[in-house]
Amino acid sequence: MTLFLNQLINGLQIGSIYALIALGYTMVYGIVKLINFAHGDIIMVGAYAALLAMTGLGVPFYIAIVISMIVCVVVGVVIERVAYKPLRSSPRISSLITAIGVSLFLQNLAQTIFSATPKPFDVKISVAPIVIGDVSINFTTLITIVVSLLLMALLQFIVKSTRTGKAMRAVSEDMGAAQLMGINVNNTISATFAIGCALAAIGAVLYCMAYPQVKPTMGSLPGLKAFIAAVLGGIGIIPGAMLGGLIMGVAESMTKGYISSQLADAVVYGILIFVLLVKPAGLLGKKTSEKV
Repeated sequence: MTLFLNQLINGLQIGSIYALIALGYTMVYGIVKLINFAHGDIIMVGAYAALLAMTGLGVPFYIAIVISMIVCVVVGVVIERVAYKPLRSSPRISSLITAIGVSLFLQNLAQTIFSATPKPFDVKISVAPIVIGDVSINFTTLITIVVSLLLMALLQFIVKSTRTGKAMRAVSEDMGAAQLMGINVNNTISATFAIGCALAAIGAVLYCMAYPQVKPTMGSLPGLKAFIAAVLGGIGIIPGAMLGGLIMGVAESMTKGYISSQLADAVVYGILIFVLLVKPAGLLGKKTSEKV
């Protein structure tokens, strides 16, 4: 039971990070039907921004997080305006290829600037772990889970109850009709990218606290897994991204604890294939009809 609870807590930690990153995928897809494969590399940008803020500027950890969020938001909005906006009326394959190109560009730019050598991300939080019976919960793990859940709840509130959120839902439903109703589509899409990138920056810092090193390709694997989490839960649906991320993290952790660490990814992908065979739209996805 102790092993099970420890693996469950570890799974919730990494699953919360996947869920945060998956929210960026699902928000962008829900509005512009774009799979932004460069989103994983925004994680890398956020990690380097936080690292440089702490080591180069000497700012405290919490200020480094804010700087990381600002940098990621600026980079994300610039990418949307420069690379994706001109292709909105183009076939989706054009936007997809562009997203892959932006991803490779960010990776190679980071490698040119910082080199391919991993850099340590040293953040020391001197708080004693919480012990419940035989289970010890690291403070970093607790912070990751709590922060992720709070941010997910905040995002759900923004989308459902604020003016910007209503504009996002309107653009997602019908971009042309939303524009006719006076909604600024360009600003709404930029706001969507900004929110997704800010969440990715926080996810980057939490990820680096769990795996303390930064390198140019660090965003590829968590970005891919977050995309799978979004598809698993139902891409375009915010609660689906949360659910998919948590399922991914727990399944990965349980596989490492009870079966084999080498089979963790295979089991996760197997779960995705099984769910899509049974429910192609994802766990919380809905069937949609399309006129032809």
